[in-house]
Amino acid sequence: MVDLPASPRPLPSTGASTGALEALAFFRDADFAQQRFEQFGNVYETRLLGQPLVFIRGGRAITDLLAQPDATEGWWPESVRQLLGSRSLANRNGADHRARRRVVGQLFSAAALRRYTPTIVTLVEELAAELKAANTPVPLVARMRRFAFTVIATVVLGLEGDDRDALFADFEIWTRALFSIPIALPGSPFSRALQARSRLLARLAGVLERARQQVAEGEPLAGGLDLLSGGLDEAGLPLTDDDLVEQLLLLLFAGYETTASSLSCLMAALLQHPEVLPWLHAELDGLSWPLAEQEATPRLSAVVQEVMRLNPPVGGFFRRTTRDLVLDGVLVPAGQVVQVALAASNRFSSAADGGFDGGAGGDDLEQFRPERHLNGDSGLTLLPFGGGERVCLGKALAELEIRLMAVGLLRQLTLQLEPEQDLSLQLIPSPSPRDGLLVRAEPRS
Repeated sequence: MVDLPASPRPLPSTGASTGALEALAFFRDADFAQQRFEQFGNVYETRLLGQPLVFIRGGRAITDLLAQPDATEGWWPESVRQLLGSRSLANRNGADHRARRRVVGQLFSAAALRRYTPTIVTLVEELAAELKAANTPVPLVARMRRFAFTVIATVVLGLEGDDRDALFADFEIWTRALFSIPIALPGSPFSRALQARSRLLARLAGVLERARQQVAEGEPLAGGLDLLSGGLDEAGLPLTDDDLVEQLLLLLFAGYETTASSLSCLMAALLQHPEVLPWLHAELDGLSWPLAEQEATPRLSAVVQEVMRLNPPVGGFFRRTTRDLVLDGVLVPAGQVVQVALAASNRFSSAADGGFDGGAGGDDLEQFRPERHLNGDSGLTLLPFGGGERVCLGKALAELEIRLMAVGLLRQLTLQLEPEQDLSLQLIPSPSPRDGLLVRAEPRS
């Protein structure tokens, strides 16, 4: 006799009506999702400012979701949708999404990354020299943000100097309002971001036109925009300039924000856990510089994975169900927006319902212990750049930058934290230390 699957459980709910108080707690409390998971289970529904959301955690729920891509579509909050634009692949689904992803994805291919590597190494060296020369404490978060933006603006767009600085200033205004209330009151963050978006699109259109003129005149391009040639839409037609410009805006975000967050959290973790540095330096000091592509760095990789386990640059990602789904035994109806809570999943033991396997029975998942990743089994929920077919486009570039930055800086410098600063993380738009991570740098002896 064949056992039939048990009937799915109904979707638990917090009972929030308007979601105003839930939204306030969401933005203020880093343990918002964790507290509700403990009360309602691994799949539950609530409301944030009127928007119903289903939060999920754990390997079983996430595996169930990603195993059925035909039953979900991409979704973003209204503020993100407006600031990215209707043409952006982030706001497209199906053939529209796949076509634009193929176009932009060329800029992050293995061949493209090899082309970008020498420039990234040079930028790491410039940052190391700047830190050595500083006579006062340096806010490392700001340096990491500028470094990450400089990489994407230089190696892809071919920008330098004033053009790059102007783009960066507007991009920071735009980024800060991505997860804001989408009401364009005069002087509000969202209103300023919409204005910055207009300026960004105009600048990016100019970048695209200059690249086209250089190609027509037989001049080599400084960046990687030649890789966008031949981009087609879902009907097999060339993408318009307006379409390409919105994809460039997305790639700036994809190649910048997650990288800046990862670099800042990596440095913060190492500064707060100096006992890890001798163990890590035993590996780094034996590497070549510039780092060769094929050189193995298992300890560095373990440190990066542990940082991203505790503070993933993408704290969660969204999907909207297009039909009824059963996630970890719970029925989620069609039309529900699902948020995958990565940080909560990575602190959730696999011994209970398929969460992260910490390698110690799940008893130490709040601790920073990079060695747990050396066996190569990081569990299904360690998805710091999102998961499935909509994984962050900039993932490969971010991983390359983190690898080169860590080796290049840590081999040359000893960093010391300034006392009496707030090292807790602000979470929006992505995690970074609140007081900017003030450090003093000295050459390693």
